[in-house]
Amino acid sequence: MSASYDVVVVGAGPVGENVADRAVQGGLSAVVVEDRLVGGECSYWACTPSKALLRPADARRGAQRVGGARQAVTGDLDVRAVLERRTSFASGWDDAGQVEWLRSAGIDLVRGRGRVTGEREVTVIGADAAEQVLTARHAVAVCTGTRPVVPDVPGLREAHPWTNREALEASEVPDSLVVIGGGVVACELAGAFADLGAEVTLLVRSRLLGGYEPFAGELVGEALEERGVDVRRGVSATRVRVADGVREVECDDGRTVRAAQLLVATGREPQSDLGLETVGLEGGWLQVDETLRVLDGAGEPIEWLYAVGDANHRRLLTHQGKYQARAAGDVIAARAAGRPVDDVRWGVHAATADHLAATQVVFTDPQVASVGLTAAGAQDAGLRTRVVDYDLGAVAGAAIHADGYTGRARMVVDEDRRVVVGATLVGQDVADLLHAASVAIAGEVPIDRLWHAVPAFPTMSEIWLRLLETYGRPTP
Repeated sequence: MSASYDVVVVGAGPVGENVADRAVQGGLSAVVVEDRLVGGECSYWACTPSKALLRPADARRGAQRVGGARQAVTGDLDVRAVLERRTSFASGWDDAGQVEWLRSAGIDLVRGRGRVTGEREVTVIGADAAEQVLTARHAVAVCTGTRPVVPDVPGLREAHPWTNREALEASEVPDSLVVIGGGVVACELAGAFADLGAEVTLLVRSRLLGGYEPFAGELVGEALEERGVDVRRGVSATRVRVADGVREVECDDGRTVRAAQLLVATGREPQSDLGLETVGLEGGWLQVDETLRVLDGAGEPIEWLYAVGDANHRRLLTHQGKYQARAAGDVIAARAAGRPVDDVRWGVHAATADHLAATQVVFTDPQVASVGLTAAGAQDAGLRTRVVDYDLGAVAGAAIHADGYTGRARMVVDEDRRVVVGATLVGQDVADLLHAASVAIAGEVPIDRLWHAVPAFPTMSEIWLRLLETYGRPTP
């Protein structure tokens, strides 16, 4: 069997869906290839179900932090109800709704494992081993995401550890859980399962949330410990054994941790066996230009091949992948029609924010919200900066929001251009404060103009006024 389309998209997660959608809206025909569930990792094993799992305990703690509401919160979490709510947000791991959306958007779907087998050619092997060859008149987009890494620790694979996928499909909460890792997934799920009653030990090789400002990991670690998580910093697993159904984890500090279940959250790696060697590529992470075209070994763009989302390793974040996808789908349509390509910095077809204004929220408690460069990242980029910190708990809106509010905010300013290039907020419910910083950074709004963006009193947004006051009033 064979078929031809203007665009063939390999991977039907949020990124692939958006590439195809923008291409179709640009007047092209598109098909997506998927061997699992339409909607991808984010819909079923990551962003959506994990935040649904975390939210009930966050809401309960939020009420407990407000006098008057605290006295009304006397019960424990209903674990069964929490898991059922999580399952509802994962649509019961049924992608019928997402498939119907593809249909309504005019996008075809081919089920099976897709591999690039030649120029503008993708071969799909279905569940019944039947092959279908799809030919792209204009572009092939690789949107295959990533998969969890399980490190080569002796005995670890034989212990059948959870990754984010198994953890977020769990129908029962283990009595005890060892989490290996110190990144976003490790911190979020360690907190989630501790809230649900598991005895959790977190093994962190270096520091928590290593890619963020150091104070973020410090505040999150302290909060996890207050909730009963045994956070062991500077500790790695060296061997795993299973005895009578119990996982025994030997560590390089000489101690052994025992638990009913293990969760590995040590990073992500690209999907393998995509057939890219057939077009002269080595596979692995794919390097791309600013319009998401894959670069060959000489650093030149392959005109018909795109890598969008996690596959290009620019930003392993769903929203950044969808941002890339909109640019990629639009530029594929523009090139197909012979229209101008706007690939300059901040251009319509350029994914500039990946470098300068990428956003992320870690849904721990306290939350971590960041955009742009950290202080260290700005220094590494050669910028002459000033770093401004402020106690978020000292803002009137925070004090009203929760008794004893604890948090911190940081603003990184490029002193030569007098614009904000990075911001990090840590505290309860700071996620929705982030977009103001995103706009300031992406818009390159001068510090002097930001004084005219007046935050309402008494809200936590007043943190921006306090940061500006700490930086200093402009002089005429």
